[in-house]
Amino acid sequence: MAGLASSSAIPVWLGEDDLSCIICHGLLVWPTTLPCGHSFCRDCLGKVWGAGGAGSPWACPTCREALAPRSRLRKNTLLEDLVDKYSRAARELEDAELAQSPAPGPGPAPDSAPDLASQHRPAQPRVAVQKSTTEVMWELTEVAQELVDIVKNLQNQRALSETGIEKESSILGMAPFSGEELSLASMKRMTSNTSEGKMSNILRHLKEIQEKLRGHVTWKEGPAEHTQVDLLESPSSSSCPLPVQSCPAPRRASRFAPWTINPTFDLRSLSCSLEVSSDCRTVTVSRCPQPYPWSPERFSVSQALCSQALSSGRQYWEVDTRYCNHWAVGVASWGMSRDQMLGRTTDSWCIEWRGTGQFSAWTMVKKTELVSDRPEVVAIWLDLEEGKLAFYSVASQERLLYECEVSASSPLHPAFWLYGLSPGNSLTVKQVKE
Repeated sequence: MAGLASSSAIPVWLGEDDLSCIICHGLLVWPTTLPCGHSFCRDCLGKVWGAGGAGSPWACPTCREALAPRSRLRKNTLLEDLVDKYSRAARELEDAELAQSPAPGPGPAPDSAPDLASQHRPAQPRVAVQKSTTEVMWELTEVAQELVDIVKNLQNQRALSETGIEKESSILGMAPFSGEELSLASMKRMTSNTSEGKMSNILRHLKEIQEKLRGHVTWKEGPAEHTQVDLLESPSSSSCPLPVQSCPAPRRASRFAPWTINPTFDLRSLSCSLEVSSDCRTVTVSRCPQPYPWSPERFSVSQALCSQALSSGRQYWEVDTRYCNHWAVGVASWGMSRDQMLGRTTDSWCIEWRGTGQFSAWTMVKKTELVSDRPEVVAIWLDLEEGKLAFYSVASQERLLYECEVSASSPLHPAFWLYGLSPGNSLTVKQVKE
């Protein structure tokens, strides 16, 4: 940093989530950082602590680290400055986009009637629309298919051209080639073979890219994408049917499928910041605290257990993590402390994704750093006969992420932790096909 001039500005890409309060889900106002390092709006903390029930409410809403009663809250001036700069930059960007919007077109033709309703209609705010990853991958898949078709057409045209030349030569030129003609023909044939080899290599690479794209095109199952999925799958929704080549490659059945279980979330353990679907298979970060009745079995942090108690044998289940920024999945005993995080106790085990490339495993209060891309679907294999717990990334094939020993004096339950500044983050227990 010493080499940079004092006036140099280094671009830093921040999203609203980076400067948001987990309680109100808005930008931090009078940001307060607790001794544990988590930051919140001062007023939000006051409301949460003021609504606390029995016991000391003076604890971090995220990690539940206790604070001294009536601790003095101090403003984090650095965070406040960052929030101010982010807000100004967002406003400037919005103004710049509005300034660059196209000017109104020419007026209506003389023979066309003016749209009086549109003249008095209020201007609609400009909304930036971003394509989802699914949409982008779909478009890339279609582009790859077009390129494959182009290369195949070129190969076919070359083959037809060469066939025509050979026929013409066989009809018109029955005499043997002279030395010069033979050399020239050999060079042409060599050049043709080289071009054909290049096109074959290009086609092979394109097909490899196409297969990789197909493997990444997966349609969301969350409520926000239902309309898109229905439109894509319904044969009557479009006059132009989708090409068969663009469909995702089918996944083969898991070798653990015979031991598949279908866990469902237990409402007694559910944190007030979470809600579950009607089939109890999807847990979601709620937009506002849920009015669940107080219970000593309810987690104070955004965690949940499943109802199934696993005490013997072998079990296997899969969790869809694509729609959650930060999560942990694993197992825990029902007696796990309700104000502790998964993996930070001697009776819970998990792998954890923190959303910024921080991937780790927690066993017996010990953290192990893991090196892997973000797994979209995590498979959990629990072998209580041998005392083994294994986590796999499930895509076109299973890839081991982490394996450890488990020993518990009481039954274990599938356990989940969700953390995300945006409401709607969710984890889903998948239906595994045998």
